[in-house]
Amino acid sequence: MNLANKLTILRIILVPVFLFILAIKVKYGTLIATVVFIIAALTDTLDGYIARSRNQVTKFGKFMDPLADKLIVTAALISLVEMKKLPTWVVMIIIAREFAITGLRAVAASEGIVIAASKWGKAKTVLQIIAIVAALIELPYNNVLIFIAVIITIISGIDYIYKNRKCLNPKE
Repeated sequence: MNLANKLTILRIILVPVFLFILAIKVKYGTLIATVVFIIAALTDTLDGYIARSRNQVTKFGKFMDPLADKLIVTAALISLVEMKKLPTWVVMIIIAREFAITGLRAVAASEGIVIAASKWGKAKTVLQIIAIVAALIELPYNNVLIFIAVIITIISGIDYIYKNRKCLNPKE
């Protein structure tokens, strides 16, 4: 178990911590939960850097890192809907894209193809994190950031599907 994988596990552990802090509704709870979310988001960047720079990329990391990302982002998005800070349709678009690309990656993996993260995918993640933080702490114009994140999420999904469309063609 290397450091990068430990950071991925930490990110997964931070999901219920984030949710618990939001649920107990204490003074400054949303701010504290936002800090937990930011820490989780930073571990994503850090674990990837550590794994690549130390040549410690593992099968566990390849599988669990994207799952950990989806868990923390999905938890935050659903919480924002519950808090009435985000419309449901926004969350549905983002989650639908995640399911679609995860499915595409699974099909590709069954054919021995690894679909690496693209520039659009990385931009999507960064923008979603920024938009979630902005919505959690109710920054001015957070709706604009959310709209931009949704647009980039859609573009990213289309990009992945288009570039990997050969994986979706049934073998003859």
